[in-house]
Amino acid sequence: MPIKHYLQFSDLTADEYDWLFERAAAIKKKFKSYEKYHPLADRTLAMIFEKASTRTRVSFEAGMYQLGGSVLNLTTGDSQLGRAEPIEDTARVISRMVDVVMIRTFGQERIERFAEYSRVPVINGLTNEFHPCQILADIFTFIEHRGSIKGKTVAWVGDGNNMANTWLQAADLLGFTVHLSTPTGYEVDQAVAGIRSSQSYKVFKDPMDACRNADLVTTDVWTSMGYEAENEARKTAFADWCVDSEMLRVARPDALFMHCLPAHRGEEVEAEVIDGPQSVVWDEAENRMHAQKALMEFLLLGKVSHPS
Repeated sequence: MPIKHYLQFSDLTADEYDWLFERAAAIKKKFKSYEKYHPLADRTLAMIFEKASTRTRVSFEAGMYQLGGSVLNLTTGDSQLGRAEPIEDTARVISRMVDVVMIRTFGQERIERFAEYSRVPVINGLTNEFHPCQILADIFTFIEHRGSIKGKTVAWVGDGNNMANTWLQAADLLGFTVHLSTPTGYEVDQAVAGIRSSQSYKVFKDPMDACRNADLVTTDVWTSMGYEAENEARKTAFADWCVDSEMLRVARPDALFMHCLPAHRGEEVEAEVIDGPQSVVWDEAENRMHAQKALMEFLLLGKVSHPS
């Protein structure tokens, strides 16, 4: 099998995503039934963290163990990555000893350089530009609750960040529409997002208009990791981009709310929204693990012969 990396959402095809969502459902069903499933026995996942993490670490580590594999956890503080070893050399060495690598880092170019010299699949656990595993889990969560996302509308309210970029790639590939509303100066850069056309998204100055008739309303923190120096300026600029009950009220009656977490209640989202009946953030968080298990299985084994 040729090596397949997962560095951004557009690395896979729509058909491959259909497969992954089916596999994630089957694997989750096994987990909920306490049914042992070890397709990755004797396989090892190396996790490299250059950014802090809670959900990414727990979901990948627990997920790999549940698939029968083992896990190594590396940070810049306890490896040569923090001592200026070229990332190409790190990739050459680590990929000779493990079967799959997950990296959570800053610039996308770092993970791309690592993948170029890796002998095993590399997964993007988050970069400044993209967060494909999160959107994989988000769409799987939507499918669980509402069925196919094709033809639906997703309202993105807030920063034009890695999450927004990845939602645009997903819409472009899977046939739904994103309504974008960001403060001036924090727009999505279409060149960074790398989408093929503007047909899959619309831009709105007013977040209320973006949410109107949406099937899903979603947001993220106003200040992502690495941008802490801008925190106060962002609080001022984003003041009107707090997802509140009024925004959900103009969405479809059965609209869902998602947030990749961690969340700051009273900033990017009101407590009554994230803790309300339309919120599926806890299912969304758990589904990181199940979606990533399906992803690792696919990258290492391809389309397994017995999908259930």
